[in-house]
Amino acid sequence: MEIQQQQTNSTWVKYKQPCPKCGGSDPVAINKDGSAKCFSCGTFFPNYENPKQNTVTKSTYLNTYTGTYGALTDRGISEKIARKYGVRVVYNNDGSVAEHIYPYYNGNEIIGVKTRYTTNKSFRFSGTYEGTGLFGEQLYGKGDKYLTITEGECDAMSIAELGIKSAVVSIKRGSAGAVRDIRDSIEFVEQFEKVIICFDNDKAGRKAAREVARILKPGKARILQLPNGFKDSNDMLNHSKYAEFVKAWYEAKVYTPAGIVELSKKKEEWLVREIKESIAFPYEGLNKKLYGLRKGELFLLCGGTGLGKSSIVRELEHWLIKQTDDNIGIIALEENWQRTADGIISIEANDRIYINEIRERYTQEELAVLFDKTIQEDRVFIHAHLGVNDIEEIFSKLRYMIVGCKCKWIVIDHLHMLVTSLKDTDERRGIDLLMTKLRSLIEETGVGMILVSHLRRVGGDAGHERGVQVSLSHLKGSQSIAQMSDCVVAIERNQQADDMKEANTAIVRVLKSRYTGYTGYACSLLYDADTGRLEEVTDEVTFENENDIPF
Repeated sequence: MEIQQQQTNSTWVKYKQPCPKCGGSDPVAINKDGSAKCFSCGTFFPNYENPKQNTVTKSTYLNTYTGTYGALTDRGISEKIARKYGVRVVYNNDGSVAEHIYPYYNGNEIIGVKTRYTTNKSFRFSGTYEGTGLFGEQLYGKGDKYLTITEGECDAMSIAELGIKSAVVSIKRGSAGAVRDIRDSIEFVEQFEKVIICFDNDKAGRKAAREVARILKPGKARILQLPNGFKDSNDMLNHSKYAEFVKAWYEAKVYTPAGIVELSKKKEEWLVREIKESIAFPYEGLNKKLYGLRKGELFLLCGGTGLGKSSIVRELEHWLIKQTDDNIGIIALEENWQRTADGIISIEANDRIYINEIRERYTQEELAVLFDKTIQEDRVFIHAHLGVNDIEEIFSKLRYMIVGCKCKWIVIDHLHMLVTSLKDTDERRGIDLLMTKLRSLIEETGVGMILVSHLRRVGGDAGHERGVQVSLSHLKGSQSIAQMSDCVVAIERNQQADDMKEANTAIVRVLKSRYTGYTGYACSLLYDADTGRLEEVTDEVTFENENDIPF
């Protein structure tokens, strides 16, 4: 037997009691017969002091489904649309709308009622959300192709007013409860071929729209982007933007997770693309293997200690300065800026002026001319001191060089000096972190980067100083060095050879080339002790394990 509502002749003897149903701290008044009523949720308690006798059937919740059918004049919604959704209104004495009454159904039975107060825009819910569908769900069944979901009841009714004839519903608990609401009605939602999500045009609404789209079958969800300046569909209705809304509705884009694209849509970008410019190396053998040096790539140079890595790096720095108009940033962690400048200008002089005895042969005027020809104003930026104490400081300087100084090329000599600045981590994890940060910086800015790396010691008597052939497994510390690099070039030299030409000849070997796929022997560079330069050996030389075949 259903519990009757509070009688008209009630005599209240106690006020401001807590409600065990809605949780209100003081909305309950108690009758002299022990019955009580909550004036917040409308629940009637036959015996307030004995909870076991207070089982309330769902019909009790209908006491708040009051009011009459009429237009929601404060929101621009007609009586026809309001009546369709079962929405009633309560009027003030002056005829203005005081309350909206939104019903929530379980099947065809109302078991929950949400009341919206227009004066302060607050809400009260009577009954239970448990078992209810989305707002308006009871109106639609199988056969509809499109479903539009909004963030609020008035927004759903507004879309119906704006001219969209397909099914339109609203979530129950706002953006914070959107995923829960959709999961509760997932069978209903998934029966539609296409689902258009039209949540509020704010941060919370956009976030909730993506979260809802992720739980639907791939390709089903479309997110409607409201025109700038409009908060929601009701805002567009009140500004009579019918055509604009319909256009936005039809243009709603299929949701795809970030980073996933439907490739056929990229045809025009594939046909007409920015050509990635290649800068030729100063060595023809490397050009044949790598097709030059490119921005947006990480070029890794590795080799054993004392085999000529820094000499090759200075040749490349000088080459970029002279062959391009780009700004160059240099972080040489094992030397101060003067030694870096000496090395680059010595290449311009074709002489080893970094040696004091040779430098003394030049006048100040001659040195000034060499400096000006090589180090042009606002083009070359150098890390000003030896070593590094803080990795964040180094990355701050890197970003400043790239963004503030507009450097298109960055040279870092070398990786393992950066690792020493990391605290509370082992070498492998430190290298993984640094390589990821460097790779991200390249992808973000498009800078071209030359990075120097050491090799680990190899077993046996034939170490790298005796010319042992280098492989990717010799990279010191972590596989991420090779994985994150676009190309890896190794230097091999038998510095202990009895033959002086062999001892002064470095073999340049490509270990990885993501761009071309070519690996193997590239060229040989002979060190000239008179000039301090590395010159490519032009006569034909045959080495073991030579490989000119692409992957």
